[in-house]
This record gives sequence, structure tokens and C-alpha cells, in this order.
Amino acid sequence: MSEIIRIGEQVLSENNRLAAQIRSRLETLQLPAINLVSSPGSGKTTLLEKTLTHLAGHLRIALIAGDVQTDNDARRLTAAGGRLVRPIVTGGACHLDARMVTQALQGMALEECDLLIIENVGNLVCPSSYDLGEDRKVVLLSTAEGDDKPLKYPAIFRRAGLLVITKLDLLGTSDFDLLRAEEHARMIHPGLEILRLSCRSGAGMESWYGWLQQLALAKKAGSGAHA
Repeated sequence: MSEIIRIGEQVLSENNRLAAQIRSRLETLQLPAINLVSSPGSGKTTLLEKTLTHLAGHLRIALIAGDVQTDNDARRLTAAGGRLVRPIVTGGACHLDARMVTQALQGMALEECDLLIIENVGNLVCPSSYDLGEDRKVVLLSTAEGDDKPLKYPAIFRRAGLLVITKLDLLGTSDFDLLRAEEHARMIHPGLEILRLSCRSGAGMESWYGWLQQLALAKKAGSGAHA
């Protein structure tokens, strides 16, 4: 058991070292990054497709699309207008790590971008432990899931800088209780910022677009003030 713990600590230690290098590079470029995490099917890729379409000409977005076996998400994002999209196919791993992201970033013209979005593998467990050099972890929870997810998977909700509740248009088709889900999330992370939206109806999408734009502006302003 002690050997297993020691190996696990070594893996995370190396990951954190690489994540620090990524963060340092992004800081130099004044480039904010978010790590998008959710269960499979919560709507990460659809949200990113809508985001690329809406913010085209306003925000230059670089994307890393993680998947277990295919590059389907990366293809969808490129078709939606993504000009700088890199796929990561993990070959079975249930999360992205800093080594994978480091390799994906090689040769990417990040200096031409305003925001980096990392779409993680669909999983609420493993991604919570791996720093990818991001500024914020953003966790998605759809109304097609259980409203007790924050209690069942507390680590990711505790470490998230934003909770996005998706598929608002499906509210009422299941036993999902919106207020209870938000209450559970704030039991884990008091003060957690929460957005509600629907990619299908468009409800709440402007708040999401505004949040991304504000993140990009704040990074530029903060770096300028520091300089």
C-alpha cells in the first residue's frame, strides 16, 4: 500500500511540475486558460461549438479537445470555426494530464490567441486531481443528470471556479431539482459562481459569453498592472 501511495505522489508531483511550466508560459503570453470538466454527455462540445460561432471576430480561442478513443470532438470544433484546435486521444486514460497538454501546445500559435480552452475527457473524478496549468476549472452539470452530483463528486466542485448548469430546456423532464443542485454545489464550495444555460434555446448563453470575455480582459488588465 505504501508503495502505491508513493508512486501516486510521484505521478502528481511530476504533473504539477509540468503544469507550473504551462502556467508560466501562459502568464508570459497573458493568455487565460480554462479546464472544462463534466460527465460524458453534459454538453461540453456543443457549448464550445456555440461559443466559437458567437464569439468569432471578438475572441480568438485556442482549443484542446480531449477524448478517450476518437478525435470526433476536435473535428466538430474545427467545423464550427475553430482555427486552432488540437486533439488529444488518451488511448483509454480517463483524464488529461499536464504532459499531454504540454505536447499538444507545442507549435500552437498561442501568441495570436485571447483564450485557451481545454476540453477534458468526460469524467468527474480523475480530472479533479490533475492541474493542467489552467486559471480556472469549469465544471458542467446537465439537468439530465442527478442533482446530487456535487455531493457524490465533491472534489471537482470544490476546485471549480465556475459551475455551468446546462440543458436548461430539459428542466422538468426528469426529477432534477435546479435549486437543490445549486444548494448541494454551494454546500461543497460556498460562494461558487453558477451560470444556467441552454445551448438549444439560447437561454443564459450571453452570460457565458460575457464570463469568457471578462476572463480574457481581466488577464490582460492584471498583467498590465503587474508590469
